[in-house]
Amino acid sequence: MLREMFILMNAELMVTGIIFLLLILQIGKGVHQQFLLALTQGLLLFAAAFSWYFTKEGTMFGSMFHTSSLIASQKSLLIFGTYLITLLFSDWLKQSPHMPEFLVLMFAALLGMLLMISSGNLLMFYLSLELSTIPIAAMAGFDLERRWSAEAGIKMILSSAFSSGILLFGISLFYGSTGSILFDELPARLDGNALEVLAFIFLFAGFGFKLSIVPFHLWTADVYQGAPTAATAFLSVISKGSVAFILLTLLYKVFHPLESVWYHTLMILSMATMLLGNLFAIRQQDLKRFLAFSSIAQVGFILVGMISQPDTGTAAVVYFILIYMFSNLAAFGIVALIEGQTGKSRIDDYKGIYQTNPLLSSVMALALFSLAGIPPTAGFFGKLFLLVAGASRGNYVFITVAALNMIISLYYYLRVVRSIFMDKQASPIGKLRVNPAAGLGLLICSAAIILVGIFSWIFDYIATLK
Repeated sequence: MLREMFILMNAELMVTGIIFLLLILQIGKGVHQQFLLALTQGLLLFAAAFSWYFTKEGTMFGSMFHTSSLIASQKSLLIFGTYLITLLFSDWLKQSPHMPEFLVLMFAALLGMLLMISSGNLLMFYLSLELSTIPIAAMAGFDLERRWSAEAGIKMILSSAFSSGILLFGISLFYGSTGSILFDELPARLDGNALEVLAFIFLFAGFGFKLSIVPFHLWTADVYQGAPTAATAFLSVISKGSVAFILLTLLYKVFHPLESVWYHTLMILSMATMLLGNLFAIRQQDLKRFLAFSSIAQVGFILVGMISQPDTGTAAVVYFILIYMFSNLAAFGIVALIEGQTGKSRIDDYKGIYQTNPLLSSVMALALFSLAGIPPTAGFFGKLFLLVAGASRGNYVFITVAALNMIISLYYYLRVVRSIFMDKQASPIGKLRVNPAAGLGLLICSAAIILVGIFSWIFDYIATLK
């Protein structure tokens, strides 16, 4: 029994072990920041590989916790993404006097996300969601010297409190209507009555906030801009990825009897999210706000995949989140390097930066091309598979709208690329220093943006996971 628990919960136990190790080393004092960060990075990389390789399907704690090869791969992806964040933002982490505290908060949030993905009932899901949300709010307000960071933390915690209350109310309505909160029992007890439809609306509103789905997106840009860039990247990629993973499980396995309700709801919200995200991104000058609205538009594309058939939709969404992780982290990594060394974060500040930093400019362009879905980057294949999956139900008008939104997004992504490469005026940003850890992170992201799309077996492997 104990051996089975270690196998089924290996990802959660390893992340918990890292948290306790950080706490013990912090109590003992005298540990150099650089050594502590390198040790953490090594343990994260080991945890990502171990959780991916050692997978076993099973349930524990009265079906409150369950895992499978698909869930194990999703967890491994989130852990690896966190490893990339510790690489890309290593300069900021080492300069912060409170680096251990930030890492503990980040890993506590990651632990909540891992437990959330393996949730087997709605109460377990809610508690895991709260475990992941509260540390992120603290991370958003981590730069105590900056007023914007404090504001981001306050907005995050207040918005989270309201959305969590709405979500919990939806869960209580489901329990009142069906008498159960177990994922395995709920499908047989759902009959689509008015109370269950209302409960689903409340529940989905909570998801809408976590994913920044329109009209629950209003907090996103302010929090992204005010939070430390490392926290912003974690929130944009790891947090949203985990919520998208559990939403797939709930839609396809738990709330499948309510498909007639959520199918059309997701279709309308997907179009609104893509369109508003794109239109507001066009108007932005600050790159962190720009990437905030870009991420909102990307969530709209994720919803395109979710309204398809379960098998094709799951594979397309997981594959897209994999690509989105590398693309977005590469972009945020460049923004953090420039902001950390020059204090500049506006698009106009990037004019002519190619003249002084050709390699960093090329990585930024590659990341933006992938986010825009321009071939031959992996982002093109990710969006292609999402559109193909969404078209499997014959909603060609909806797919046409999604394709047109891809064209709109080209304008604002290429606007940044144009500013970097084609503006001939002298760049206000001089030659930047890139530490080896951040360079490794950018190299991994750049290689993945190209290779994940070329190697077709990656998508085929994801499609085999159950």
